[in-house]
Amino acid sequence: MRSRRLRSTLRRAGVGALSCLLTGVANAQAQTRWLVDPKLSLAWWQVSPHLNHLWATSCPEEPSWRPGEGRSGGWTINPELKTASRTGYQNVPDTIHVPLYPRTRIETVCTEAVHGQVSLPDTVQWRGATGKVAVSADMLISGHDQRDAYARGAVLQANRFRTINFTLDSVVNVTRQADTLRGTGLGVFTLRDVSRPMAAELVAWPEAGGLRVFSKLRIPVRQLVPVYGVSSFALGLGVGSRIWRDLFAGVDMLLRREN
Repeated sequence: MRSRRLRSTLRRAGVGALSCLLTGVANAQAQTRWLVDPKLSLAWWQVSPHLNHLWATSCPEEPSWRPGEGRSGGWTINPELKTASRTGYQNVPDTIHVPLYPRTRIETVCTEAVHGQVSLPDTVQWRGATGKVAVSADMLISGHDQRDAYARGAVLQANRFRTINFTLDSVVNVTRQADTLRGTGLGVFTLRDVSRPMAAELVAWPEAGGLRVFSKLRIPVRQLVPVYGVSSFALGLGVGSRIWRDLFAGVDMLLRREN
């Protein structure tokens, strides 16, 4: 009798151990690593109010983007793209049309300015998602040569702080509609070597044989001086007179599954 009980106990233990082993194998197989394709990815920023010129991209070659008013010479503008606003340089906040010129389709035209990787243990709901994205600080272009040089030097100090980073710790508030995922990415944003917790809007969907991810975060401009150490002199009138209210920044990137 004891022998039969012992065999039964061992069988149950064996089944339990096998179940745990198989679950572990399945989880290991489900773990996927996705790499940013830098040739098909871009970063951008935009200020509100944008005053019809305060926005930039790391991919000015993109045909659905146009520089703002007062741009430097030499730009070829797609005639189908309308100007950003009929209000000209007036102080009119806009937190809806962000970015003003979103990318319509992916093309292999971008300078390699965005790098990183994302790990997805769960590719359906993105539970356990982690990752890091780095943007080259000296590759953001507004279309005005002097303004861009000043931003890279006095504001971003790109020669010292070469990348702007976002480290993803988790994704929450996930919803799905068909093959499109929406959620909030929680993590740490690093600008000028100053790191702060940050939440970013996130949208992801399959495209071009990979996973296209659009992400956007929002920083009150008033934080740039005391929190991120940007010189109030460098930001000038926009901060001093409190004309600028919000800085939006983000990426539109294509992730490819690592082989």
